[in-house]
Amino acid sequence: MKFEIDKTYNSKEIENLIENFNFSGTIFGNGQRNQIKIFDLNDKKINIKSFKIPHFINKIAYKYFRKSKAKRSFEFANKLLQLGVGTPKPIAFAEFSSIIGLEKSFYVSEHLECDLTFRELVEIPDFPDRENILRQFTKFSFDLHEKGIEFLDHSPGNTLIKKNDSGNYDFFLVDLNRMEFHNSMSFEMRMKNLSRLTPLKEMVAEMSNEYAKFYAEPEEKIFETLWRDTSDFQEKFYRKKRLKKKLKFWKK
Repeated sequence: MKFEIDKTYNSKEIENLIENFNFSGTIFGNGQRNQIKIFDLNDKKINIKSFKIPHFINKIAYKYFRKSKAKRSFEFANKLLQLGVGTPKPIAFAEFSSIIGLEKSFYVSEHLECDLTFRELVEIPDFPDRENILRQFTKFSFDLHEKGIEFLDHSPGNTLIKKNDSGNYDFFLVDLNRMEFHNSMSFEMRMKNLSRLTPLKEMVAEMSNEYAKFYAEPEEKIFETLWRDTSDFQEKFYRKKRLKKKLKFWKK
C-alpha cells in the first residue's frame, strides 16, 4: 500500500478505516462509479472515496506513468487551500497495487455538511435567495479563473454551498481529480469552463451579467459566448446519452 496522510491525523486510525471500508461506514450518494462512505472519527465525520477499479490499460498507467485519481485529489485539495479556495480538508490517500498495476485507491477528507449544491439552483426555480446565491457563485468562479484554476469537472453537483454567519455564501469544490492550473486563463477557456453548469438560458444570462462586472468584456459578448458553449455541451451530452441508451438496447 502507498499511503500519505496529513500529519494532524493518526495514520493507524485512517489506515484501519480504509482497510475495513467494505464492512463499515455509511454510504453517501448513489455510488454509480465510485463509492463514498462517511465514518465517525473521534469528534469528526470523515469522508472516504473508493475509486472504481481501473481497466487493464489504466491499471498500468496509474501505477507507472500517471498519478492516480486519489493522489491527484489529495494534491489538488492541498493546492486549492494554499490558493485560498474552499474544499473539504484533505486527510490522506491510499493506493493498493499488484504486479500488473493499480487495483484500488482511496481519497480521505473531512466531511462537510452543506446547505445545497449548485444543482438545486438549476432544478428548483423558486429556491430561496436563488439569484443572490447564483451571483455570488459566479463571482467565486471568476476568482477561480483569476487564480488560473481550471476545474475540469465544474458541474452542478461538484460545488457545495454553505450559508455563513454574515448571511453570505461560501463555496467548496469536490470531486477534484481533474484540474489544471495556469498562469492565466483566456476568455474562451473561462466561458467553456462555465458551460457545464446549467442548461437554463435565464441562469446563463444572470451569470453573464455578474461576470461582466469583473471582467473586461461586454456583457453581450460574455452571454453570446457562454450560451453558445452551453448549447454545444448540452447537445453533445444528450447525443452521448442517446448513444448509450441504444448500445444498452442492443446488448439486451
